[in-house]
Amino acid sequence: MNSDTALSAAPQGSRFASFAEFYPFYLSEHSNRTCRRLHVVGTSLAAVLIACGIVMQHWWLIPAAVVQGYAFSWIGHFVFENNRPATFKHPLWSVIGDFRMLWEILSGRIAW
Repeated sequence: MNSDTALSAAPQGSRFASFAEFYPFYLSEHSNRTCRRLHVVGTSLAAVLIACGIVMQHWWLIPAAVVQGYAFSWIGHFVFENNRPATFKHPLWSVIGDFRMLWEILSGRIAW
């Protein structure tokens, strides 16, 4: 079972039946390079804070990770991309998209 199949249960009212359908839309909402860079910073810092929170058992770092991750991303959308973050309508798929886009940027598939 691939990850797209595992995420094929669309939320009620969604126009996307799977993450595979959602991801091209997600990428289209991140065409601005500065927005993508802010996502890389925010997603990376969030991952580090979550890992540190778990390892050090400082549980307050987990909500802090979420707040700072969204802060970087939303600045990218509202200031540079001039659109509404997909998180508002597709929160789970947007988080998955953030990490997939981060991986694709780090691996050179998407321009930094």
